[in-house]
Amino acid sequence: MKNPVSLGILLTGFAYMLFTAHDAAIKLLVTTIPVWQILFFRSVTILVGCFLFGGPSFVGQVVHSPIVKPMMVRSTLLLVAWLSFYTAARYLQLAEVTTLYYAAPIVGTILAKIVLQERVTTSRWAAVGVGFAGVLIACNPVGLTISWPVYLALQAAVLWACAMVLLRKTALHEKSLIQMAISSLFFLVMTGVMMAFDWNIPNGYELALLCVTGVIAGIGQFALFEGMRKAPVSVLAPFEYTSLIWAFLLGYLIWRDVPAHNVFAGGTLILAAGCIIVVFERRAGRATA
Repeated sequence: MKNPVSLGILLTGFAYMLFTAHDAAIKLLVTTIPVWQILFFRSVTILVGCFLFGGPSFVGQVVHSPIVKPMMVRSTLLLVAWLSFYTAARYLQLAEVTTLYYAAPIVGTILAKIVLQERVTTSRWAAVGVGFAGVLIACNPVGLTISWPVYLALQAAVLWACAMVLLRKTALHEKSLIQMAISSLFFLVMTGVMMAFDWNIPNGYELALLCVTGVIAGIGQFALFEGMRKAPVSVLAPFEYTSLIWAFLLGYLIWRDVPAHNVFAGGTLILAAGCIIVVFERRAGRATA
């Protein structure tokens, strides 16, 4: 694909599809396996893949990488974001917590403008706004008030957006496999400590699903990291909304959850947000060619 922005969009959309499948797998596991244990097995699987594909010199590259410190900061942001999100999900309806979490693309676009000095065009702002409107319609949240769980969900959104902006700053300076390895090492240590206090022995099915979760997460991370190399954050932010469509689809296939009419209306707007970006970025690419 000649246009790097288009390739970045394709990789990012693919990544969020995989992340949704990853979340579905975690939902199947979390009823019997602690979250810490799931994240530990996921990190182990990703690390094994990184070292297999990285080659003999990969360990030295990871140890001497100049992005170790910023990746540790990003991993900390992600860890707190996930803890906030999972805690909020215990008290809020799925529609409510999903809607609040999808403030992240808006925050990411704002931070891209302020921190990365990206030129955020009108079409990019429009795509973010249309996508968020689609999420609101699809989720149809009602009766939300400012409470501790609501705050945690919003905190998760802000921290995720900050992590994505930091990824954009580091993705241009280091290989994706090295970034994945550093992040997974951090999670391996943190979750390993917590597993000492909260551990369940998985059966064969759960062990296989844990490994599959790690493989899906690893491929998704690689696609996201590579996508971030090729396109600005403000371009990619609206495509995070597409994971909601995959969530409803997997919800029907796995749990037979039937989406209401508002879901289809919201999904149409979400797809429109992606189309806005694709069309305008292609026009911009032709104009500069």
